[in-house]
Amino acid sequence: MLWGAIGVVVVLVAVVGFFMFGGGQSTPPPADSGSGTTGALPLSNTFTTIEGAPLDTEATSTTEGLVVHPVRTTPVHASPGGKAIAQIEPQQFGPTWLPVIGQQPDWVQVLLPSKPNASTGWIRAADTEHVITHHVIKVHLKSMKMELTEKGKSVGNWSIGIGKPEAPTPTGRTFLLGQFKDPKQSFSPVIIPLGTHSPTLDTFGGGPGTVGIHGWPSDDVLGKASSDGCIRVPADALAKLTEVPLGTLVMIDEN
Repeated sequence: MLWGAIGVVVVLVAVVGFFMFGGGQSTPPPADSGSGTTGALPLSNTFTTIEGAPLDTEATSTTEGLVVHPVRTTPVHASPGGKAIAQIEPQQFGPTWLPVIGQQPDWVQVLLPSKPNASTGWIRAADTEHVITHHVIKVHLKSMKMELTEKGKSVGNWSIGIGKPEAPTPTGRTFLLGQFKDPKQSFSPVIIPLGTHSPTLDTFGGGPGTVGIHGWPSDDVLGKASSDGCIRVPADALAKLTEVPLGTLVMIDEN
């Protein structure tokens, strides 16, 4: 589980700035001419819970790889043109990239990094940039295996460590939220937070119970359910995953 008592986070992607664990101050969203909403809305990030967020109803399905980046702080809606329930910022652990799981004219439905797990929301397509990622990360809990695919072809398979029974790794589809270094720990050169949280731990080591992918000093944790929910991977897997675009789907199943 992420993280220990982390201070300043050093972002490894192409972005200038820092992210302080423990949350940040909300900034008012821009005027929302579609719904008439102005004023402060809760931020959608790994520290927050968004009330009224619709839940992902196709958690076992992959997508065509479309991911979007909000180019400004923009409202998140419960439905296209409906009530604004949150706001999403362009930067979190580096640039914010979110997988698209649904589309309507002028709108995209995205997975959110907030609680509850499987939260989704709708944002205006005009407020985003978009690209296609050809990767999917597949995590199989029973077999304790991870597979990375690119354009449907396997490009890596590894044994992994997963959450122990009292703090299991959550299933469903989530995504690569970012990556950072924590200078206060040495167990992993890079930590890759996901857009999902422990189903049993509301907090851990000062963090909000965010599940991540990271390395470990020894390989004896691989093939074992001994973490607090995070996915422990060997060094070559971690190096490979740092090259995968943010927003890429991570499919976690019981297989």
